[in-house]
Amino acid sequence: MSLRIVVTVKYVPDATGDRHFADDLTVDRDDVDGLLSELDEYAVEQALQISENSDDDVEITVLTVGPEDAKDALRKALSMGADKAIHVEDDDLHGTDAIGTSLVLAKAVEKAGYDLVISGMASTDGTMGVVPALLAERLGVPQVTLLSEVSVEDGTVKGRRDGDTASEQLEASLPAVVSVTDQSGEARYPSFKGIMAAKKKPVESWDLSDLDIDEDEVGLGGAYTVVESAAERPARTAGTIVKDEGEGGKQLAEFLASQKFV
Repeated sequence: MSLRIVVTVKYVPDATGDRHFADDLTVDRDDVDGLLSELDEYAVEQALQISENSDDDVEITVLTVGPEDAKDALRKALSMGADKAIHVEDDDLHGTDAIGTSLVLAKAVEKAGYDLVISGMASTDGTMGVVPALLAERLGVPQVTLLSEVSVEDGTVKGRRDGDTASEQLEASLPAVVSVTDQSGEARYPSFKGIMAAKKKPVESWDLSDLDIDEDEVGLGGAYTVVESAAERPARTAGTIVKDEGEGGKQLAEFLASQKFV
């Protein structure tokens, strides 16, 4: 038996950097360093754990849609232990929204072949968290999302979803799409051996023509959502200092009430 796992990952702007919008109101990726989305590292980790705990032959493919620099995100995942990578890159993808991204991912996943798709719960730039569900809908397979625990056994994926008041035990027959949270287990650091090995692992490059996708279906022109305006966040102003000369508590309470914090 063999198990084919595809992990979808995203190359995102570093949240600690000074991020800006470009003239077309998309993120100016040339102005800030990028990296593998932290939440996607948990998806890679869970794929690796499934592989390590499985008696089957498991092949892990990492898949990303993004600009040329997105290969850095793939190399990070490969250095963690994934087997191979696929990079979908095309100039016409610029400005693609979540719905368009799910189309590209679905076509790429089908072309690659899969039994299980694992995604992070959301990207750390858009933080929408809808792509796994959109992807499952396009593939026509079950979705088991927001899992803090996941395993695969006898053609079934099982997991635990933790809510505010209860936890649910969920399962679905393969093929399926799952997403995992940042509570699913700390992602491993790539070892030096893993980093060196990643340089020799295959990375395929596909464009829209390879996936039979028309340019009108993606990009800014094909987006269902659009940013109409954006403004820089105002500079921080000096805060209010409360000096405690016997009535500090009262002054603090009045300030909090004036700001509608209490």
